[in-house]
Amino acid sequence: MKLDKNFYIDNIKTIFYALIIAVLIRSIIVQPFYIPSSSMEPNLLVGDRLFVSKYSYGYSKHSFPFSPPLFKGRILKSSPKRGDVVVFKTPSDNRTDYIKRLIGLPGDKIKFVDGDLHINGNQILKTRILTTDNIYCGSKTFPVNTFEEKLPNGKKYISVYIKKYSFVDSDMFIVPSKHYFFLGDNRDCSKDSRFLSEVGYVHEDNLVGKAQFIFFSSDYHKGSIFKFWKWPDILRMNRFFKKIS
Repeated sequence: MKLDKNFYIDNIKTIFYALIIAVLIRSIIVQPFYIPSSSMEPNLLVGDRLFVSKYSYGYSKHSFPFSPPLFKGRILKSSPKRGDVVVFKTPSDNRTDYIKRLIGLPGDKIKFVDGDLHINGNQILKTRILTTDNIYCGSKTFPVNTFEEKLPNGKKYISVYIKKYSFVDSDMFIVPSKHYFFLGDNRDCSKDSRFLSEVGYVHEDNLVGKAQFIFFSSDYHKGSIFKFWKWPDILRMNRFFKKIS
């Protein structure tokens, strides 16, 4: 059967339009992300796949693939809330995606004193949860103390601190205008705003979106998802469609 050349043209058009629609959805509405590190344990685990809403804070050049310089600043801007779990581009290269919890707003003074987080001179309420958790840090596991922390706006979340050699004291961090301060929930296994040369304060234009929910999760420590006969052990079904808080 001889195919008309219009057949090929129509299929190329269909593929082109599909790609345009996919890019628009990814840039404007929602984008999937994969969690590659343990810096947000126990709330986000390596192998979690989640959706991030791109519209939550408005749009900057980093909302689009390869961060094209289409415009300056943010349009349709909306300020993030303290305690949001946010994807952002690291200031060091404006290319790498990180996901952390927003702790400090512009003008805030952040400091750790004897292992306790202080914001603007006030110690953040930290309630010990009686568990015997072991948390991953890379390929190793460490026993941790688990806490529920409550931010000044009432936002609650779980954080963990390694029982030995924990991050105890810090200098004062003063968040500049139009910047934000982020921490990982796995406090002693996170490269975040405490490390000024690697992450530091994050400009509002570097915000990519707000993490909303996990749609798929697999435990890579137990094998590849391509080994479908091991799915009962590999897939974390209890994390499917779990809202991120």
